[in-house]
Amino acid sequence: MTAARPALSRRFRMMGAAISIGAASMLSSVPAFARGPEGIADIAEKVIDAVVNISTSQTVEAKDRTMPQLPPGSPFEEFFDDFFKNRRGPPGKGGDKSGEFQPRKTNSLGSGFIVDTAGIVVTNNHVIADADEINVILNDGTKIKAELVGVDKKTDLAVLKFRPPKPLTAVKFGDSDKIRLGDWVVAIGNPFSLGGTVTAGIVSAKNRDISQGPYDSYIQTDAAINRGNSGGPLFNLDGEVIGVNTLIISPTGGSIGLGFAVPSKTVAGVVDQLQKFGELRRGWLGVRIQQVTDEIADSLNIKPARGALVAGVDDKGPAKPAGIEPGDVVVKFDGKDVKDPKDLSRIVADTAVGKEVDVVVIRKGNEETRKVTLGRLEDNEKVQQVNAKSKDDTAEKPVTQKALGLDLAALSKDLRTKYKIKDSVKGVVVTGVDGNSDAAEKRLSAGDVIVEVAQEAVSSAADIKKRVDQLKKDGKKSVLLLVSNGDGELRFVALGVQ
Repeated sequence: MTAARPALSRRFRMMGAAISIGAASMLSSVPAFARGPEGIADIAEKVIDAVVNISTSQTVEAKDRTMPQLPPGSPFEEFFDDFFKNRRGPPGKGGDKSGEFQPRKTNSLGSGFIVDTAGIVVTNNHVIADADEINVILNDGTKIKAELVGVDKKTDLAVLKFRPPKPLTAVKFGDSDKIRLGDWVVAIGNPFSLGGTVTAGIVSAKNRDISQGPYDSYIQTDAAINRGNSGGPLFNLDGEVIGVNTLIISPTGGSIGLGFAVPSKTVAGVVDQLQKFGELRRGWLGVRIQQVTDEIADSLNIKPARGALVAGVDDKGPAKPAGIEPGDVVVKFDGKDVKDPKDLSRIVADTAVGKEVDVVVIRKGNEETRKVTLGRLEDNEKVQQVNAKSKDDTAEKPVTQKALGLDLAALSKDLRTKYKIKDSVKGVVVTGVDGNSDAAEKRLSAGDVIVEVAQEAVSSAADIKKRVDQLKKDGKKSVLLLVSNGDGELRFVALGVQ
């Protein structure tokens, strides 16, 4: 082994020389800016005093993990109960001098940045969640106790406030909408508790949805972001904050060049409301929406597929009196284009409560504009639950017809009882689904009720068969169904007819 080391060393020295020579020849023909932008040091020097470390502590209950997990009624339960639960833990192993297990404090570290010299700090909600005590540590090491102003769990943001012991440096928000793919960005934070760490990279993607929340629209960057960077700022080359570093994707726990930041356009609005109200007041349209797939777009004669399909309208929501109906496709809201349901959710949430806006919808191939006065989205949204299907098969077997890979029957009292379908739901009930059909792939199931076919109400299986046959003659490739569950919640499903 020892004899191999010198040979390896010589080999690596030779490789190093080759790389150095190769690099020199390449760099001589490549502009200096290709190696990275100049002025990062100036940016870091300008803003680093506004970047802070966030230190939190939390008291957690200590548990004796030596007690084995036993099934209730086990013959060993009483024995182990006497042996472990009545036995005090040994001193120095989770117990105090008497051996009793005591609550203990845990500490965590994150990042944040000052946006107001009065002592206002922005960070991530997950950095300070459940903390008993929060401290802000300035770049020079000064530690000050902070209080919580407010949090928004849906965007994972929090605002803190502390009393400045001396004049502070604050940073401003830039316009995250103006950044372009490939723009250079600078991240500053507290990775692995190292503090004041500066890294640089580019904007790898915009408007990234990684299914972390209802308003996902992350900036993706390859600037090195690690544990502890959470809550820290992402700067443009003007020294403006264009994002809050929030999470990474990594199989190792360290940076692999997949970091994500909440864009400043979202952050600025959240911070403003948390400072004013201590909570978020988001706009509410009062509709349930779904994706406009290529099949649905073909059924509705919308080219290209775009917008948000209205699957249901809340009877007490703002959309109802404005005349918005299930089957409408929202393509523009308050002058902003709507590409997909996520777009609409974000735009509505960012719009002021009580504002009257124009909503452009496509209805039966024609664009219409509706005026809506937005309500306020409440955080205690109802959780939608699908009732379990009844297993009572004692009722008389209904008369069914087949169409689109479905067994269809007229709604009867027995079927309403069997599938727990409310009296307010009208249409044709599905009693069976062919496992190899398009309907099975689209997750239609027994107990679903077909309310409309091609935006026309149906009341019998014959109605559905007639409509489908006509669409086939017209050369249509798919048919749009409006489907209800037993509670009356609607969704659109497009099925192939050829």
